[in-house]
Amino acid sequence: MSSVKELPNIGKELCSRLQNVGISTPEQLMECGSENAIIKISTYYNGDVCIHMLFALEGAIRGVRWHGLDSDTKNELRDFYNSVLKKG
Repeated sequence: MSSVKELPNIGKELCSRLQNVGISTPEQLMECGSENAIIKISTYYNGDVCIHMLFALEGAIRGVRWHGLDSDTKNELRDFYNSVLKKG
C-alpha cells in the first residue's frame, strides 16, 4: 500500500492533514475526491484551508502538479471553493 505523500503536490503538512481525516493512500484520496477531501480537512481544521490546497488535491488525484491543471478545472474548483468553503 502506497502513501499519499508519494503523490504530486502532497508535502509534509498536507499529508498530515489528509491522514488526520482518514485519507492515507492514493486510492482513498481518489475515492474521496478533492472536493470531499477539502471539506473533511476544513471541518477537522476549523476552516483552515485555501484554494491552493484544493488545487493541490485535484492535481494529486490526476497525477500532475497543480499548476498544470487546465483553466476550466481551476474555474470549477474555484466556484466550488467560493460557494462551499470561502469565509464571508
